[in-house]
Parts: sequence; C-alpha cells; structure tokens
Amino acid sequence: MSYDKFDLPPSPVIPCDDAFNVITQLTDFQSHRLWRGGTLVHDGGHPKGTLAITDLRDQWQCQHLSPFDNVRFHIPFSNVRAFTEEVGRPEFTGFVCPPGTKDDVVLGLAQALLPALANPERASQLFLEQINLAMLTHLTQTYGGLHFPSRRKGVLAAWQERRAIDFLAAHLNEQFSIADLATECGLSRSYFIKAFKETFGRTPYRWLIEYRVARAKQMLLLDTTIAEIAISCGFADQSHLTRVFSEIVGEAPGMWRRKNRPQ
Repeated sequence: MSYDKFDLPPSPVIPCDDAFNVITQLTDFQSHRLWRGGTLVHDGGHPKGTLAITDLRDQWQCQHLSPFDNVRFHIPFSNVRAFTEEVGRPEFTGFVCPPGTKDDVVLGLAQALLPALANPERASQLFLEQINLAMLTHLTQTYGGLHFPSRRKGVLAAWQERRAIDFLAAHLNEQFSIADLATECGLSRSYFIKAFKETFGRTPYRWLIEYRVARAKQMLLLDTTIAEIAISCGFADQSHLTRVFSEIVGEAPGMWRRKNRPQ
C-alpha cells in the first residue's frame, strides 16, 4: 500500500477478524493516528523498517497524515496455529511486538516480494510459499515465544520431539514424572531434561503449562464454562487457571474471552 499526498481522511473501522496484520514500512513514515477500540493509541510516525503486529480481534481505525509506502501481510490465526502444531510447537499463545520495533528480517522479506506484487501473473507459487514459511517461522520465534534451536548438538531427535509432545499432550490433566517422559524417549532423566530445554527453550514443566494455556484459549472461544475449561486443561480449579493464564497472557480468561470470542 502506498500514497503520496497528505489529504487522506480517517479510514473506516477495520472489521474484526480472527487474524492479524503484519505491517512493515518500506520508507520513513512521517505521521499517522491509530485508534484501538475507539481510544487513540498512537499519534506520530515510524522510520523505515518499523514493524507492527495488529491483532484484528480488536477494533482498529487509522488516519494517514503523510505519504506512506508499506507492505501488509494478513494472516489468519488458524494458519499460525496449524503451522506451530506442524512444527511441533503447539504451545503458541500469541504475539508480543512492542510499538516502534524495527525488524530488518520482515522488511527484507517484504522487499523480496515486491516484484511478485508488481507482476502477480509471473510470480512463482513455490517462491511465495517459501516466503510464507520464512515469515511464520520468524514471527513465531521472535514475537510468539517459540524456540527453534540453531544447533542440533545436544537436542532431541525429531522422533523424540514428537514422542515428547504426544506424551505431554496425552497427559494434559494427568500426573506423570519426568522419568516417565524420559523413558518414553529412551533417555536418562538428567540428559532428557537438558536436551528438552535445548530443543524447546523451556523446561518440560513450563512447556506443559504454556500448552495448557494454549488449549484453554481454544476452549474459551466455545461455550464451555471457565471452571470446566480449567479441569479439562489440567488446572486444579478456576482460580489456578486464572492465575497462570493471567501471568502468561497478560489478562484474565474471562476478559480474554470477551475480547476474542466471535460475536
């Protein structure tokens, strides 16, 4: 998207959607106003390469007050969840991208796409799929809290990753020991703990807590009561779920449900 004048009125309110926009500035952007839920949250500009991740489950409205040139990626949350589950990281709970973040990786991916955007009929489908994969990997690792080890020494083998995830998911609300999980992967308890943390960037216990929260978020979109969700996802009771959910997500389950459940 680009515009070279100073005369744009406020845009219409963006329809709410179970998706998010990723916006990177291709040039310095002098000035705009941004409203979230009717409240002004930004009044100013962004330098080239600034990244914004906009959760479209909230209500947004923007007014561009100067020329701009940016690329926007519209990504349904279902695509992200499918990707994180496919790569063995189903504990994904959401994105955290502070205002004013500069991201040269997303900027580079957007610039690489410009020829395809200019001539879509000549664009390679394989190339576009690879850009999509690179984007999802970078976003979930950098802003979604997921861990993809760069070194393969001392990490779990692919079959052990899958075995560990399947075991943890199957014991979501059951008691088990780390020794049980290590045995499932054919490793000693001490080696397994080190290899798991090197592979996932967190301990097995922390991984399970975040996975429980991710499952709770999915169930909060349905009609199930919060008390039932707590027990189903392995928490002791509703207050336990609320405490852990608030710590990880930043708000209580009831408030998260009101903001994100489809109307």
